[in-house]
Amino acid sequence: MKLAFAALAAITAISVPTAIAQTSAEHKIVQSQDIQWKPVSAALPAGAQSAVLLGDPSKEGLFVLRLKAPKGYRIPPHTHPNQEVTTVISGMVKLGMGETADPAKAKSLPAGTLYALPPGMAHFIQFEEDTIVQVSTIGPWGINYINPKDDPRQKTQ
Repeated sequence: MKLAFAALAAITAISVPTAIAQTSAEHKIVQSQDIQWKPVSAALPAGAQSAVLLGDPSKEGLFVLRLKAPKGYRIPPHTHPNQEVTTVISGMVKLGMGETADPAKAKSLPAGTLYALPPGMAHFIQFEEDTIVQVSTIGPWGINYINPKDDPRQKTQ
């Protein structure tokens, strides 16, 4: 039993740093005062801001971004191709599941809450107050709106 535990510890000690090294080539610290907010991409409704903290959403691999949404901001029902892990940094998220945005079925998630959505899970988001969330996922990032008419990229064409 002790030998098996020692072997597992040795494998873990070797594999964990290797996995981290493959994910990021360098040490990185991002302090809140250094975050550079920009308008969200055309794939999201206008009015919010985002900042990529780690990685590149357009490329394969891990990336982390923050979304700063004003009170009243909404993202209609949609899915993503990869799992997303989101932490509510400040404010409140109202998260609803399904292909129809029914505010009565949305759950209020206060600051400090973490939620994880598997690939392809239809959901919608509402922000009832100014809110910041942090999203960790694997790129390339994508968003597929359930109703194509909700896609802001369609409105610019």
